[in-house]
Amino acid sequence: MASSSPNPVPDAATLSAKYTALIASKTILVTGVSPTSIGSAFVQALASASPSLIILAGRNASKLSETAATVTDAHPSARVRTLQLDLSCLDAVRRSAEEVLSWHDVPAVDVLVNNAGVMATDFALSPQGTESQFAANHLAHFLFTNLIMPKVLKAKSPRIVMVASDGHRLSPIRWDDLNFDSGKTYDKWRAYGQSKTANMLFALSLSRKLATRGLQAYSVHPGVILGTGLAAHLDGSASGDFALLTELDKAQGNAEGWKGFDAISREQGAATLMYAALDPALGEEHNGGYLVPCRVADAFRDTVRPWAVSPFEAERLWDLSEKLVGNKFSY
Repeated sequence: MASSSPNPVPDAATLSAKYTALIASKTILVTGVSPTSIGSAFVQALASASPSLIILAGRNASKLSETAATVTDAHPSARVRTLQLDLSCLDAVRRSAEEVLSWHDVPAVDVLVNNAGVMATDFALSPQGTESQFAANHLAHFLFTNLIMPKVLKAKSPRIVMVASDGHRLSPIRWDDLNFDSGKTYDKWRAYGQSKTANMLFALSLSRKLATRGLQAYSVHPGVILGTGLAAHLDGSASGDFALLTELDKAQGNAEGWKGFDAISREQGAATLMYAALDPALGEEHNGGYLVPCRVADAFRDTVRPWAVSPFEAERLWDLSEKLVGNKFSY
């Protein structure tokens, strides 16, 4: 979590109206679209501009159906398809990717928005033996994205958006100890920070490897959004999880330890997803970049840690991720 930009942030509907001509012909796949999420706010704003197809991906079938119904009730002409995608298990991710590749009526995916994720959960390991936040927030999206890449690269101007966070400030990649000594030294906020650093490095790697094939990739910090369900499991008491976050920030010397968080709405948070997915001004100069609410981040003005924007770290993470998922992706 992080402090939002001091500048006014538009909402997703405002940007959808601005980008209507760009949205109209696109197939857009979004992960993490439960009814109270920023992903849901994003697709609802998209639907008003009549994209070619919106693909809603998530683990819970009933929540997928609820979001799909909300979209089509408001926009009866919208084309919506659902995809069950369980990021907690790589075998399930592979099955979902195979399903997407089997859709012969969907020749290309113009925009992939990897929005799903977890935050500051208790220690657990994925079925493959990796710390669960790193596994769900990074490895699952790494695998899914690369497996469906053939359809992404068939798009005329493909884009991939990774929803990160300025919570990346909390930890670089723990190269030799992803699992916090099998949980013995586990810190839920450091683990979250590690996974968000990975999101940023993944976007950077994609841009470096696939820019010559027309791909643009960005990571985004959408702002602090309350009431999305992402933090519903956390203890918000004076001595609870957010107090621990403040203590960690202070221990690390982060400014966030001494200032409050300026929350914005789900619709405003979704605006940065819209900006990253569609804004025509984002081109070669900013490809692979990190965006904060509706603008490119400034390392002097914003929270941007060097470990999350390093090409060397990005390449190292790519190699490690290939080993952990058991797939090689050569571009």
